[in-house]
Amino acid sequence: MNGTENDKKSMNILYICSRNKWRSRTAETIFKNNGQHNVKSAGTESSAKIRVSQNLLNWADVILVMEEKHRKRILEKFTDAAEKIEVLDIPDDYQYMDEDLIEILRMKSDNIFTEE
Repeated sequence: MNGTENDKKSMNILYICSRNKWRSRTAETIFKNNGQHNVKSAGTESSAKIRVSQNLLNWADVILVMEEKHRKRILEKFTDAAEKIEVLDIPDDYQYMDEDLIEILRMKSDNIFTEE
């Protein structure tokens, strides 16, 4: 089966932060209707709105975590996800839909998407 260019555009992308409250939810909100990728978000903490699970990790083609600590937390429980994870290095300094956060997410995500 040869992949088409269309297949490449419809990647499943999972954004992860700690509580799925500000950073990853902002990413999901701004990218989910872009028509290029399927986007979801989750958190690593037990208090997260949507908690990272094996099903979500299996669904994702790419897992974009906000900080190195998120990558480590995921790999403690889900070792098979290692090759899918990219660390964005975005600190927990922003509220949901903060304009600076949106700009950073767009810039860092574009860098990842152009590496495909």
